[in-house]
Amino acid sequence: MLRIQRLSCFLIWMNPFWIQLLYFLFISSFGFFILVVLNPKTTSNNSFNPKKLDLFFTSVSASTVSSMSTVEMEVFSNSQLIVLTILMFIGGEVFTSMVELQLRKFKLKFSEQKIACVSSDLSVELGIVRNNNTLDIIILKYNSIKFLGFVVLGYLLIFNFLGIGMVLIYFKFVSSARQVLEQKGLKLSTFSIFLIVSTFASCGFVPTNENMIVFKKNLGLLIILIPQALIGNTLFPSCLRICIWSLGKFMKKKKEIVGFLLKNSEEIGYLHLLPKLHSLLLVGSVLGFVLMQFVAIGAMEWRSNALSGLNCVEKLIGILFLSVNSRHSGESIVDLSRLSSAILLLFVAMMYLPPYTSFMPIKIDEGEEEENQLLEANKRSRKIKRAKFMDNFVFSQLFYLIIFIFIICITERHNIKEDPLNFNIFNIIFEVISAYGNVGFTMGYNCKRQIHPQSNCADKSFGFSGKWSDNGKVVLIVVMIFGRLKKFNMNKQRPWKLL
Repeated sequence: MLRIQRLSCFLIWMNPFWIQLLYFLFISSFGFFILVVLNPKTTSNNSFNPKKLDLFFTSVSASTVSSMSTVEMEVFSNSQLIVLTILMFIGGEVFTSMVELQLRKFKLKFSEQKIACVSSDLSVELGIVRNNNTLDIIILKYNSIKFLGFVVLGYLLIFNFLGIGMVLIYFKFVSSARQVLEQKGLKLSTFSIFLIVSTFASCGFVPTNENMIVFKKNLGLLIILIPQALIGNTLFPSCLRICIWSLGKFMKKKKEIVGFLLKNSEEIGYLHLLPKLHSLLLVGSVLGFVLMQFVAIGAMEWRSNALSGLNCVEKLIGILFLSVNSRHSGESIVDLSRLSSAILLLFVAMMYLPPYTSFMPIKIDEGEEEENQLLEANKRSRKIKRAKFMDNFVFSQLFYLIIFIFIICITERHNIKEDPLNFNIFNIIFEVISAYGNVGFTMGYNCKRQIHPQSNCADKSFGFSGKWSDNGKVVLIVVMIFGRLKKFNMNKQRPWKLL
């Protein structure tokens, strides 16, 4: 019992960055070992057995919801797809944020007046508080975080189950979509759960080799996935605030708690619970980014080969689907390498931006902020001195990306020399930014672009990184994990100043 209490104390006071880093390393490693134990799909046309590095790469990609692939998705058996589904579910931002809430709740329970975390009885510890006002605030804050945890859990489960149900119903009534699964040997239940969990978690993995290209004419399916991609990522804070407000209208007993959550979102310290104005501006910013891409893609690609074979309605829905997924979800209905350079550059910009980037026309009171920082510095001067020393090694996000791209250019220097059309610098930058943004968009690899054609070269439906060297893949694994944890090195996710 004492060891459990010590472990709880350690986790409570440990830096959240290291907690999440260890968390993603653990679930990625655990998922990798399970994938190794389980056998891949074996058919008359497929007897490919992925390398262990590719399995670890896929496990990291699923747990960090990056959807970068080095092997074709159809090589995975039904059991392996279930493992990847679990990794995406527990690696998604909504789930991990719920875990953060639990840690914060326990930290609040044990932290007041620096009480030693040796008792699990909250009432005993709160009794040490010196005045009733402080006691009431602590109790209210604790209950608010506890209530928020249940709301996030309900949000996660309800929208996932709702999405899965809608996909199952769609495939039941649309034979053309169902035939695709039958031809590929995919189970409908596994596919539906996998697809919705992936979309809601903004992963972008699809159990088919062609991602969503094979379903580009199934408009009903695309319409189901579009809101899932938004409510699970870029619009999560705004939707969460609406849910809390709605619950406050129906649950009169929780009115005080709901009011505290809505009015004191910054004090709660939950990244995804934004103030009212910020939530409204976030909605406008997200819709603005989608509209900007929708217009740009429509203007540049309406008559291009990428959208050939689609009628007007299919093109409109497809362009909207691309515009939504370019931020973080990473599902695609076209071969991205066939899009114009201007659109690809726009995608790079969208992938770089963090999910809650918004236009904030609010003047921050820098004087008050500096005063708080000085007070904190006086209390913990020794710790701040160490922090100042470490600050010398903290750079901007863009600088880190330049370092990663530089290293990959070194690891892939032979491929760059022998196959410059596929291994051009833009393709490498696109892949790295996609991994950093945990998006999963990729330019792919085309044997026809080889300057020195290889007789054994075969086009495969996996990411461009699937053709990289082992060292390059390892670097990209680091990029995916770094991108998943980038929120710890960003100023409120407003990266307008790049340097």
